[in-house]
Amino acid sequence: MKRAPILALLLALLPAAVPVAAQQPTPAQLQSAVQQNGGPEAIRARIRESGLTPEQIRSRLRASGYRASLLDDYLGEEGGAEVSAEISPDQAAAMAALGIGVDSTEAQPVETGMRTVTAQPKSGVFGVDVFRRTTTQFLPLLSGPVPPDYRIGPGDRLVLILTGAVELTHQLSVTREGFVVIPQVGQIYLSQLTIDEAKSVLYERLGRVYSGVRRGSSASVTFELSIANVRAVQVYVVGEVSQPGAYQVSALGTTLTALYAAGGVTERANLRRVEVRRAGSPPTSFDLYDYLLQGDVSKDVRLQNGDVVFVGVRERRAVVLGKVRRPASYDLAAGETLADLIGAAGGFSAEAAQGRVAIHRILPADSRTTDPVARSVIDVELRRGVIPAIGLEDGDSVVVDALPGLAGSYYVSVVGMVAKPGRYPWHEGMTLRELVNLGRGPVIGADLREAEIARLPVDRSQGQLATTVRVPLDSTFLYQRDSAGRYVGPAGTPFPASGSAPEVILQPFDNVLIFRQPDFELQRIVTVAGEVRFPGTYALRSRNERLSDLITRAGGLTDRAYPEGVQFLRTVDSIGRINVDLPAALRNPQSRDNVFLQPGDSVVVPEFQPSVKVAGAVNSPGSVLWQPGRNLSYYIGAAGGVAENGNGDRASVQQANGEIETRRGGFLFFGGNNPEPAAGATVFVPVKPVQEFRDRTGLYVALASVLASTATIIIALNQ
Repeated sequence: MKRAPILALLLALLPAAVPVAAQQPTPAQLQSAVQQNGGPEAIRARIRESGLTPEQIRSRLRASGYRASLLDDYLGEEGGAEVSAEISPDQAAAMAALGIGVDSTEAQPVETGMRTVTAQPKSGVFGVDVFRRTTTQFLPLLSGPVPPDYRIGPGDRLVLILTGAVELTHQLSVTREGFVVIPQVGQIYLSQLTIDEAKSVLYERLGRVYSGVRRGSSASVTFELSIANVRAVQVYVVGEVSQPGAYQVSALGTTLTALYAAGGVTERANLRRVEVRRAGSPPTSFDLYDYLLQGDVSKDVRLQNGDVVFVGVRERRAVVLGKVRRPASYDLAAGETLADLIGAAGGFSAEAAQGRVAIHRILPADSRTTDPVARSVIDVELRRGVIPAIGLEDGDSVVVDALPGLAGSYYVSVVGMVAKPGRYPWHEGMTLRELVNLGRGPVIGADLREAEIARLPVDRSQGQLATTVRVPLDSTFLYQRDSAGRYVGPAGTPFPASGSAPEVILQPFDNVLIFRQPDFELQRIVTVAGEVRFPGTYALRSRNERLSDLITRAGGLTDRAYPEGVQFLRTVDSIGRINVDLPAALRNPQSRDNVFLQPGDSVVVPEFQPSVKVAGAVNSPGSVLWQPGRNLSYYIGAAGGVAENGNGDRASVQQANGEIETRRGGFLFFGGNNPEPAAGATVFVPVKPVQEFRDRTGLYVALASVLASTATIIIALNQ
């Protein structure tokens, strides 16, 4: 039995971090590997996936020096005879020799890039917050395709697939020494080779064992080599990073991978020069601004085992404030100017005043007189928005001013009868027509014969605030027109013809007033309902139309009308119900009851109802026939009188026109009132309020004393 190749294979399957003295696999380690990978059923599945028949497996075992029946326990169907979870070293070695062995290699601790970071305030230094995330997964995947220039190294996991006359699959782990062990082929050194270079080596070595392996179309056996899992490398991240230290990262990792793994850079870091220091090679630098500003990672360095990623302290840094798209502090590379800084800040925002910028600079120590005057301001003129190539120094602050608001700029105003009155920016040569157009044109009822312009006075010696001028307008200021150019809108005051008004040039701060046509308004709508001959909605003919005129236009009252119960409601200013005497208004058009009508007025003439409704706390609520001259007491008595819980002293009557009168009882020699309900009225008796018992003895004594005194005074007066 060939023990040396088997031992080498088992050593290759063990973790790279295990000391050499402990690399001989124990039965316990192999048993753990089987259990972790699914037990005997997983081994059976791996054998089925290999495509080898039981006879082929026994034949190859025999050819490799193993007992042909060594793996018979795993050649049965899934769910077959129960097999012990323990596996012998010979069985593990045999399965590895066939390329179907259970991998006992433990995963190395790899920095995944997924971490929890304490929340930190937003940094004012550009680029620092990019690396500050509560969670981030920036590490390249350990599995999957790799770039063509990736070089194989210790710890990588390869897959070799042979097809054609030979059907085999091998999983190959690269040992620390840099070789792989292929069953029946032996050791092959592949370290530091690309996939293409490794394939060239395999053509020669596989061709010695499998005669069908050759280049060209005559090959009867072809193979494919790929990387299933890449190795982890250890790198060191030091300098101005949040968490300096050593990190296990993917061999596909780059400088950015290491920075994300170390929690990002500090605010003191130099983002323009991140160095990768590798033994035997000069340092390689990476400008993070290429990544942050342009997404360019072409100069990002792929890391190797033992690399040191060093982030130095910042050198030149300047701040840009104001109206740029991304205000922040920026690191400056050698030779960068004001234009480069504003470009890094995203350029000017739309609100930026691009005529000038200011550079606030700290004076050199030998130029300072006192600390309060240790700064200077450099005013930079921008001609047509072009930024000059002015050099910057460490600590400079560039301020980009904002355009003044409308209140601080030249403006003109339009008020009155336009759709959108307000202030609008003024420009040289601006005309009145332009301003009216900005105000979305005149509204219905505008008087376009002339407008008034209030202008700032030249002479203010007498306290003048404005001078006013009247300027002519014409029909061209009307914008609502049909396809033929004719004005579309309501009738109104005729305007001068098109083109008769000259263009008026406006000056800054002019205030234009568009007048309203005298007495212009849309129709006033009122309604009349009830017992009139033609109830409906009417438009008033003039402002002088009265209540009697509306009744006349509605055809007069019907025979069933009850004019005394008319209900008149006014919506203007939420006035509500108005008591009017319609019979008086109809008899005398000049009476106070014949009111002038307003928009929204509503008149309802009810039908005559010869009854009075009695409700509330009475013994027999209902309706009682109306009797002329009868007062409130009559109708309450006709309804059975006041109930035990009723308050007859506070009874009220609501007449048909909505007017309400309340009974007031007399006291001693002072009389009360007892209203007379008219036809269609409603009498209501309220319920007595529930009161707590009170001892009124003192009140009665005082009342008796007052009565006695009053009687004495009356007797004395009579004598």
